[in-house]
Amino acid sequence: MITETERVTTDGRRARRLQTAQGIADEAGGSLRSLVVKLVLLGIVDAIAVYAVLVLASFAEWGMVAIVVAVAALVNWIYFSRRRLPAKYLTPGVLFLAVFQVFVLLYTGYVGFTNYGTGHNGSKEQAVSALTASALARVPDSPVYPVSVVESGDELGLLVTSASGEALLGTAEDPLETVPDAVFDGGTAVEAPGWETLQFADVLERQGEVTELAVPFSADPNDGALRTPDGQSAYRYVSSIEYDEAAGSITDTSTGVVYRDIGTGAFTSDAGEELLPGWKVAVGFDNFAKAVTDQRLAGPLVYVTLWTFAFALITVAVTFAIGLFLAITFNNRRMRGRRIYRSLLILPYAIPSFLSALVWAGMMNQSFGFLNQVIFGGASIPWLTDPWMAKLSVLIVNIWLGFPYMFLVCTGALQSIPDELQEAATVDGAKPWEVFRLIKLPLLLVSIAPLLISSFAFNFNNFNIVYMLTDGGPRDSSAAIPVGHTDILISMVYKVAFTGQTRDYGLASAYTIIIFVIVAVISVIAFRRTKSLEELN
Repeated sequence: MITETERVTTDGRRARRLQTAQGIADEAGGSLRSLVVKLVLLGIVDAIAVYAVLVLASFAEWGMVAIVVAVAALVNWIYFSRRRLPAKYLTPGVLFLAVFQVFVLLYTGYVGFTNYGTGHNGSKEQAVSALTASALARVPDSPVYPVSVVESGDELGLLVTSASGEALLGTAEDPLETVPDAVFDGGTAVEAPGWETLQFADVLERQGEVTELAVPFSADPNDGALRTPDGQSAYRYVSSIEYDEAAGSITDTSTGVVYRDIGTGAFTSDAGEELLPGWKVAVGFDNFAKAVTDQRLAGPLVYVTLWTFAFALITVAVTFAIGLFLAITFNNRRMRGRRIYRSLLILPYAIPSFLSALVWAGMMNQSFGFLNQVIFGGASIPWLTDPWMAKLSVLIVNIWLGFPYMFLVCTGALQSIPDELQEAATVDGAKPWEVFRLIKLPLLLVSIAPLLISSFAFNFNNFNIVYMLTDGGPRDSSAAIPVGHTDILISMVYKVAFTGQTRDYGLASAYTIIIFVIVAVISVIAFRRTKSLEELN
């Protein structure tokens, strides 16, 4: 039975808690300073949102526009509300997570199911425009159009005077359109609002850009384009490629060959010849099938995958062994100067890994490196040019960079084990090795096992060490893709996406998804196995 005094005390405590919570809410959203800061920050967020909407709208990405508007409205509603205190703290983290993690993962997954890459970067309309522009030929009886070269920002355009005396303006992307407020000089249009007219000296300085500029005559690509050889007179050029929008085909009038849209993202002839550039289309699981079935890609994929597993496993095992050995050694209280030794041992961990890799690359130079010239007395050891020696070099440097981390975590784990356990085992007659194997190591693995799994995942995707030390080399000349003997999966993905004459972003994204699945499966299995260690607690 609750007495009157207890009820009053409980109500008083509840009232004080509510008052405290209200004070926190008022402090978070009520003071003048916080209001000014909130308005400034929300103004920045809204400005970014408006800019994003304008950019996305120019590309007709209406779905993304709706998302940006909804998110901006939600953020404003949360921060202008005097309540929603938890949401005010959670919103920034959730937004950063969505932008830098969720969006990246979803977009990578989307690209993996497309043919996005060299020759397939834009839309079908852009491909048609590029193809017709690439086959332009001057019309023999083309009239001469007086022109002025104009510029807006970094975009060049042609201000054209038609035969009827009308001013027209167009760029490489936009066809000619009427300019009602143009300025004329002697019947020739010389200025247009919002555009700067280039002087003759400027035209000469940028002659290459000016002569390459082709302005579409109209929205119909078959009408050709205007080009100028001198920046003063333009002539009409017509493409030898004709586009039939209704049939979805392109005809090369010089050869009579018809190229059709067969759904592969490029106009293709009956003989299988493709016209490039093409456009981006969804290809389903073709990239994944290509990655594992195409013999030109499957061969490098197999040995790169095996080397990636070996690289990650050897690195984790050796760094853990060295770190544990050093932790046990310098955990002995009878050793003098332990703090100095420990500080020296973590120096490799304190130096940025990319800088250390560059220093090691210099020391391992075959001709004048420190190792060959000083340590090995002028030997010519091919540390970075021989396939097997390069693998060994990458392992040595990565182990040198990784053991201080294992040393630190093992030291902390050892110091958390009670001394009473070791003393009790010693009293029972256990030898030092038995104490370590049966008591210390199992207890150590309880806290270290998750870190070993995360270390494996990190080294499985350790791009920095491979890129900075060997750049994946020495190069495998027999491979169809630019891959080397020390490339791991992530560095191979980088080369598929960003190096070479052809860059296949879709295939690289498919490889990335495969890597994600491999690491996720291994992590799930490993974490399930480590649950058995929790019983030791």
